[in-house]
Amino acid sequence: MALRDDVGQMFTIGFEGLTLPLEAAALLHDARVGGAILFVRNLDNVEQVCALNTSIAAASQDDGENTPPLISVDQEGGRVQRLLAFATNVPSMRDVGAACAAHGGEPDLAYRVGALLAREVSCLGFGMDFAPVMDVDTNPDNPIIGQRSFSRDPKVVSALGVALLRGMQEAGVAACAKHFPGHGDTDVDSHLALPRLSHEMDRLNAVELLPFEAAVKAGVASVMTAHVVFAALDDAVPATLSPKVLTPLLRDRMGYQGVIISDDLDMKAVADHFPTAEMVRLGLLAGVDHFLCCRDLNRAREAVEAVHRLASSDSAMAARVRQSAERVRALKRKFLGTYAPPDAREAMAILRAPAHEKLVEQIRALVPQV
Repeated sequence: MALRDDVGQMFTIGFEGLTLPLEAAALLHDARVGGAILFVRNLDNVEQVCALNTSIAAASQDDGENTPPLISVDQEGGRVQRLLAFATNVPSMRDVGAACAAHGGEPDLAYRVGALLAREVSCLGFGMDFAPVMDVDTNPDNPIIGQRSFSRDPKVVSALGVALLRGMQEAGVAACAKHFPGHGDTDVDSHLALPRLSHEMDRLNAVELLPFEAAVKAGVASVMTAHVVFAALDDAVPATLSPKVLTPLLRDRMGYQGVIISDDLDMKAVADHFPTAEMVRLGLLAGVDHFLCCRDLNRAREAVEAVHRLASSDSAMAARVRQSAERVRALKRKFLGTYAPPDAREAMAILRAPAHEKLVEQIRALVPQV
């Protein structure tokens, strides 16, 4: 397998607009970039989304293994729903957690939400949903997690997060446990600045890490890193870029063999502190398999070229790249198969289906009114 193909598998890009820009198409084709992520800015209606995802697949270069692009979306429920204009309005995970508690603590509702999300994103051509959030809602002043978390109780987050990811993956969509090793207790938005947590390891083991251990045991397809400094582990570098966090905890301690995905490299928590080439170098050394570059195509190209230079000049880095590329390909083989263009008419029969709306009504009816 050519080095450029391996490097490309390590990246997902985002872009502006409702159609695929030439610059993004060139990265998908010429640089062999392995994935794309869509946001509200890219999504207008069902026909347009199906056409856009089809064009992404058409632009992607076949790497010789018939590896389709990993097209992803953040469709969590609550306030993080990129497809809200035409998909089922899924309650927040806080509400799902409350409904499960009112239903005797059974996780079945969370499982069904995961299956619902998978059916709706997959009918539009998405193979990965960046959900569930496995962060524990311990800080009421957290500006970025809050209602995206199932609960303040790590055992509840573990049980419901595992149920949701199983529902999603059994319906054929790769799930992503985020944000490792835990973003729930921060009071800073990592989109805007670099958060820090000073908890000792006993606290991290009992609260933050517990849900991720459960997700790993449940076979989650991917884990997304947090752009957060955990002082007890590495007082200088955020988890995404720290060799003291990802490999020791996820690979060595938890035995995780899936894909480790960085949070967005465009976020100020890392972009304001590290040059792009240094971000990907540190990420590689830390154990990241796949980098998200969600908006800036120039940064994405720079990042791809930086990894290619590193791997071209260093055999150890080349081996790391091959290892990560194979993890990504294994995920694609399991969840994507051979790419089939989405059909808008079929999608419209699935989106907001009566059974989906009924599930949402059931959850809302169980949520205590305050």
